[in-house]
Amino acid sequence: MEWNFQTAEEIAAALRAGEVTSTELTDEAIACIERDDKAINAICVPDFDRARAAARGADQARARGEDRPLLGIPVTVKECYDIAGLPTTWGMPPHRNYMPAEDAVQVSRLKAAGAVVLGKTNVPLGLQDIQSFNEIYGTTNNPWDHARTSGGSSGGSAAALASGFGALSIGSDLGGSLRTPAHFCGVYAHKPTLGLAAIRGMVPPPGPALPAEGDLAVVGPMARTARDLALLLDVMAGPDPLTLGMAYDLRLPPARHERLGDFRVLILDEHPLIATGSAVRAGVNRVADALVDSGARVERHSALLPDLTESAILYTHLLFSSSVARFPVESYEQLQTLAAGLSADDQSLDAARLRGMLFRHCDWMEANSRREFHRHGWRQFFAEFDAVVCPITPTPAFPHDHDPDLMNRRIDIDGVEYPYFDQLVWAGLATMPGLPATAIPAGRSPEGLPVGVQLIGPMFEDRTPLRLADLLEQKIGGFQAPA
Repeated sequence: MEWNFQTAEEIAAALRAGEVTSTELTDEAIACIERDDKAINAICVPDFDRARAAARGADQARARGEDRPLLGIPVTVKECYDIAGLPTTWGMPPHRNYMPAEDAVQVSRLKAAGAVVLGKTNVPLGLQDIQSFNEIYGTTNNPWDHARTSGGSSGGSAAALASGFGALSIGSDLGGSLRTPAHFCGVYAHKPTLGLAAIRGMVPPPGPALPAEGDLAVVGPMARTARDLALLLDVMAGPDPLTLGMAYDLRLPPARHERLGDFRVLILDEHPLIATGSAVRAGVNRVADALVDSGARVERHSALLPDLTESAILYTHLLFSSSVARFPVESYEQLQTLAAGLSADDQSLDAARLRGMLFRHCDWMEANSRREFHRHGWRQFFAEFDAVVCPITPTPAFPHDHDPDLMNRRIDIDGVEYPYFDQLVWAGLATMPGLPATAIPAGRSPEGLPVGVQLIGPMFEDRTPLRLADLLEQKIGGFQAPA
């Protein structure tokens, strides 16, 4: 039997039944990478010798009667996570030789659960792109069309999963960095509630890896099924043992419903600040039709929904205020000159990005206060609804675009060009208030490219969008391997 495209759940059952060993699974995964990754370039830092040793250890542990959630299952890890003995560069050439001494907390949790780490997956420079390429490791191609991006910043992980390089992967998300690659590559990803999973050891080199919680950013699971996402989230979730974990234990609420027909869902396929491409709109409507067919309560409008324009501007301010924190003084002064030329009436996303880059601490505090009003609005919304179904980006995967000036790039939406970073508004809908969001496959574009949607749920009720994702997978299907 070929195991590379089996689910983690199926592999775990086969390992328990003695139908396969971890050594066999790992050898098969490595052979697949060595055969196919030359065209994809998803695995930027292989760790095959230690993976084989870990697989032998997993087989020995199972022979002793041990059974852990991921015991013997081959996985990959996004390059930005510290793994002792492997470089952590974030794609930044000055740090190509940085070697952390300790594993990130999430890598430690993977290993404690018995996972076999095959290696690291590719990322964009500094994790700050919707594509995955850098001078150190090159470009990761989309397994469905090598001329197109796999997404970013967890593009290597998504491409690895779509190619059969391990059953699971872990990534991170600030601007859709889990959800966008999943959408582009036809796999699943879950952006957890802000603060649900500890992020220590997922820090720009050279560190240090302190137990500090960043704003907006989360770490989360990627997989080829919704159930595998839930399996991996259970391994990842929980506070850092150095801080909140000293006092708190995690207990997530159960999913709100177990039947598709019991869900109350708002469908969004339009945003006031950017168009939605026809292929993505079709994917959203395919999910909506499946919900209606199952008897779910489906609405297209709600007065309870927080204002989408204000949400996008607020997200842009918070996102870009953090992105320039390490800019040199001369660059900051150049930004000040540009901002001085803005009209007070200019409320475009381009203007919001520039203003966000110049935020003072008092500006950030005011923005954070407005975020709390949005969170309050979402709590009221989720008293009447269980989930929102909406796009992740306006289009399927786009052709590689390596223009070094990201502000000059454009995204083509059904023949109309928009500023490149405007497509982040859909990702920001969940990121700004810290809500959980699950990315699921929702069909194919006319060109045969994967199309995904996201299911946004209530804060800390991560099991609700995950369960909805599982039920929709049963209804409309899920991952399919590239032809």
